[in-house]
Amino acid sequence: MREKIIRPFDYYALLFFTTAFAGWLWEVLLYLLTAHTFVNRGVYKGPYLPIYGIGCIILLLLLHRLRRHPVVVFLLSCILCSTLEYFSGVWLEWKWGVRWWDYSGHICNIGGHICLTSSVGFGLGGVLLICVLQPVFNKYYHRMTIGMRVTLCIVFTLVFIADAAYSAMQPNTGEHISAFFPCIFITNHLI
Repeated sequence: MREKIIRPFDYYALLFFTTAFAGWLWEVLLYLLTAHTFVNRGVYKGPYLPIYGIGCIILLLLLHRLRRHPVVVFLLSCILCSTLEYFSGVWLEWKWGVRWWDYSGHICNIGGHICLTSSVGFGLGGVLLICVLQPVFNKYYHRMTIGMRVTLCIVFTLVFIADAAYSAMQPNTGEHISAFFPCIFITNHLI
């Protein structure tokens, strides 16, 4: 029987912040490439999208043992992340009356909150995360001293909490924030 892997809190915190930043960077770059403009995506003012960090932690906790089965990781990532995106979109719209993404005009969408293209993207992202990137993250994580990891966690967490408190009162609803998601634009124009 395989021994259960128990990781310290700072592992998950740093993974959350790393992938939340990577998700923000991904979406900002998509807007730069498609709309030729900078758009600070998401509810928060800072450079992170918590939905990516939460999705990463969920996938890691549930799928890390399936690393050798990328097709299964793909399918489960599609389902898990689409579910997270759907309920996040519904909640954000209910909470603030703003849609931070809208897939209404796209194939196989559910209420404009998810669509087939984004689900496939989540599946591919899950495979990339579980099968490729997590081992790389592990290597860099273990190269840091405990003091460095704790310091980074404290700083990132304090900044994130301050931003969350501010954004709860004044969410980021800037220009283009609730526009279509550009990866769908790219896909529709390539077909």
